[in-house]
Amino acid sequence: MKLLVTGGAGFIGSHFIRYMLDTHADVFIVNLDVLTYAGNLENLKDIEKDPRYTFVKGDICDRDLVFDLVRDVDIVVHFAAETHVDRSIMDSSAFIRTNVLGTQVLLDAVKEHNKRFHHVSTDEVFGTLRPEDAPFNEESPYDPRSPYSAAKAASDHLVRAYYHTYGLPITISNCSNNYGPYMFPEKVLPLFITRLMDGKKVPVYGDGLQVRDWIHVTDHNRGVDMILEKGRMGETYCLGGKDAEITNIDLTKKLLTILGKDESSIEFVKDRRGHDRRYAVDYTKAKEELGWEPRISLDEGLEDMVEWYKEHSEWVDRCKSGDYQKYYDEQYSKR
Repeated sequence: MKLLVTGGAGFIGSHFIRYMLDTHADVFIVNLDVLTYAGNLENLKDIEKDPRYTFVKGDICDRDLVFDLVRDVDIVVHFAAETHVDRSIMDSSAFIRTNVLGTQVLLDAVKEHNKRFHHVSTDEVFGTLRPEDAPFNEESPYDPRSPYSAAKAASDHLVRAYYHTYGLPITISNCSNNYGPYMFPEKVLPLFITRLMDGKKVPVYGDGLQVRDWIHVTDHNRGVDMILEKGRMGETYCLGGKDAEITNIDLTKKLLTILGKDESSIEFVKDRRGHDRRYAVDYTKAKEELGWEPRISLDEGLEDMVEWYKEHSEWVDRCKSGDYQKYYDEQYSKR
């Protein structure tokens, strides 16, 4: 089985590649990544010499390149996306280009070469929940509230339209907030962990009572693998965390406890524009149809994540300074 993984140098994509190589002896993977600020080949340094793995630096909007790559694989697993909500609020253009137009290019290539396509998406496309609302599921109406979630919603609809219009063999997964090692330091959990490690305060938006559902990246990628194996064509599967619905302020307090800090390290800041109040995911369909459910509790995952960042402070420093980009230049520019 040969996979084209888009965005495979990013946080979730790099974990997926490593997971698939570790659990499937017969898998071959082509990693297509343009290496934006969050794409880091150091995430995959340990497997770069694996004969089953190939890296291609390129843009999913490059039709000629994408069509050539899709022709020679069996399945496309599409992680590539601009994902940071705050960045989308500052400028949404890259989000529309990558998340919508890039997905269209991939779908056109899949249609041309008659390949299978799995689209990785987010629970943020469903909007926000009130405290009394049931968690999101596959039947939840779309109600995106940020430029990022609107772009992902558009890509979801496009994937589904290609299934209904052209009969493409597609599946979609909508996951809750991922966390784990190799997460780019500007995202909230690694941002807070690294700031606390440096003795700095952490900025909590608004009153801190926004609720999120957290899924460990390993659980997420095991779910994607099971969708590839057992998922029904044209179907969507929601993937959520293990008892991991928690307010931002309580999540912050968990980190303070793990790192031996007190609440004087918290700094409340003005809330983000359009900040969704609550996300939560019901993964019943994935459990019943695929036999999937999350295994890693939030407490266990956070402990492991903090320990990883303590042990990889040099990786963090290179990410923050931009020096990680030198790794690509040194390793690949002369090839």
